[in-house]
Amino acid sequence: MMHPEQGVLLAGEESHATPAMEFSEESDGPAVLLRGLHKSFGSQIVLDGIDLTVQSGETLAVLGRSGTGKSVLLKLIIGLQKPGSGSVRIQGQEITLLPLDAMNEMRKKMGFLFQHAALYDSLTVEQNVAFPLNRHTKMTESEQGIRVKELLASVGMEADLKKMPSDLSGGMQKRVGLARALALEPAILLLDEPTAGLDPITSGEINELILKLQEEHHTASIVVTHDLHSAKTIADRLALLHEGKVLIEGTFNELEKSDNEFVSEFLKRDS
Repeated sequence: MMHPEQGVLLAGEESHATPAMEFSEESDGPAVLLRGLHKSFGSQIVLDGIDLTVQSGETLAVLGRSGTGKSVLLKLIIGLQKPGSGSVRIQGQEITLLPLDAMNEMRKKMGFLFQHAALYDSLTVEQNVAFPLNRHTKMTESEQGIRVKELLASVGMEADLKKMPSDLSGGMQKRVGLARALALEPAILLLDEPTAGLDPITSGEINELILKLQEEHHTASIVVTHDLHSAKTIADRLALLHEGKVLIEGTFNELEKSDNEFVSEFLKRDS
């Protein structure tokens, strides 16, 4: 199982990304700034010059057909993969060529919800949420326990802390995954298909939870999703990827007014 803390990069891949700057703790600029981002796997071009900006407190939904590089984009932002070229700045810090120890420090500012929650099967709900606290903080066991209960209460799972992931429904696993993603109080939240595989009622509950958490924590959020209703509900802006590029970016109403044939067809398919 892959987790962001492990810092795994693609073997044998060569990067021509923008050189890293000195580490900076604070920045008045965007939370996430992507410029000229390219990514290929062999001869297959996945991302072909992506420019995106996300401010603190803002939620950007990234849409697109399967295989358009949406999840790859998240992996580039969190440093699990390297771009072929281009710039990824997190709170003003260029991360594309950071050494692993500095990248791990940067990842503490980012919470990641995996598409299938990616909970550790052998750990209880409580232990899963405590994992980043145990690994990355100096909290005592008692302090961790208090923090974990607070986090689980925030996602409506405080009564299930002793359960194993196998005892949970898909929606409950997503809730626990969100609690874990928030454990280190990240400034940036990355959500990969948060409603995938869920029924409409549970999807609606997850959307409401994301809105609630966004209001409480004021994070910058990037949500990759196939769920157009979810994107419309939770996002301030939407970016539609097509053929490796950002075809259009704006509010849902702005996308609806587009006369681009692909945009119109994409929006119709879930309407």
